[in-house]
Amino acid sequence: MKVHSFTESAAFYQAGDGIRVHLPGGTIQTKIISWAKSHGRGLLMGFEAVSDREHVERLVGSSLFIDKSKLPPLEEDTYYWSDLLGLKVIDCSGLLLGSLEEVIPTPGNDVYVVKGVLNGQSREILIPAVGAVIRSVDLKSKTMVVDPPEGL
Repeated sequence: MKVHSFTESAAFYQAGDGIRVHLPGGTIQTKIISWAKSHGRGLLMGFEAVSDREHVERLVGSSLFIDKSKLPPLEEDTYYWSDLLGLKVIDCSGLLLGSLEEVIPTPGNDVYVVKGVLNGQSREILIPAVGAVIRSVDLKSKTMVVDPPEGL
């Protein structure tokens, strides 16, 4: 099956390794990788016990997760998306903007989707993930401090 991967290499997916499959309906399964190889900007991957088109079609729209211990250490000021999701986001003046709910990859830089409430109204803010805007990330306190551009 064709897989869109956020990792830079197919080397993270080894035959015999387990992978968590989060199906669109909320069910979570563990599958065993039988093979994986790079294909264009994504991957082609096979699972043990998934041998026909109907079974593959039931997996369409699923999210796949490998064990975090298999990921390499990151450079300073670089984070895995899973560590950022749920962080409390505040601006430089201390105003709570909301929580980081989603990361949108774009060619130039990632964009953080922050959802919160202002004056009783739900709101969504898109914050560019660039050094001039993201002032600090503290994973221990689960807080991100941002200096959003004028107008956000």
